[in-house]
Amino acid sequence: MSEENNDYEHEEEINHQTDPVETITKVTGMYKEWFLDYASYVILERAVPAIDDGFKPVQRRIMHSMKDLDDGRYNKVANIVGHTMQYHPHGDASIADAMVQIGQKDLLIDTQGNWGNILTGDSAAASRYIEARISKFGLDVVFNPKITQWQASYDGRRKEPINLPVMFPLLLAQGGEGIAVGLSTKILPHNFIELIDASIKHLNGKRFTIVPDFPTAGIADVSNYNDGLRG
Repeated sequence: MSEENNDYEHEEEINHQTDPVETITKVTGMYKEWFLDYASYVILERAVPAIDDGFKPVQRRIMHSMKDLDDGRYNKVANIVGHTMQYHPHGDASIADAMVQIGQKDLLIDTQGNWGNILTGDSAAASRYIEARISKFGLDVVFNPKITQWQASYDGRRKEPINLPVMFPLLLAQGGEGIAVGLSTKILPHNFIELIDASIKHLNGKRFTIVPDFPTAGIADVSNYNDGLRG
């Protein structure tokens, strides 16, 4: 009996040593750490365009995918959307919507089919019915693999650009709007020709004045525009 008792006590001691140690994390600590991570992710990876190239991540991934597929011919938008899902983990609907918005700005994408109408508010046809390819302007100013910095895609299977080396103030041309966590952005679009003229003046070290311009036309009072700054 004494040997059995010793064995039992020894087994109990081993079990006690291997029991997991319970840790208590306060909700306040979780909130501070996790909320900051979430906010940073939404700001940098979802909602706000980068000043370097003027793209939100989904837009950059669309353009990168279109370059992957580019052979000079039109591709079905549904095919481009499917290809982009290798880089963008948020579903086909968000990719298709973002692509239509780029196409409607008529700068980077050469469109074919019913892409909707910004004047009437008509929506685009389904992605399986419309086609796209990179415009000549897009091919000239957006891509340069030699100076592009790359990172692993979300699942680590592919490489995607951190930023695209856009040789044009694309953010001002297209405008941008986004709501993140504790931060929102609304950048108004500008006239293409005026941006070219302003870019030339900037490269020559000259001062310039530029104000927003809208593709839907209209009249705006910019007498107190203040270079877009508040106040």
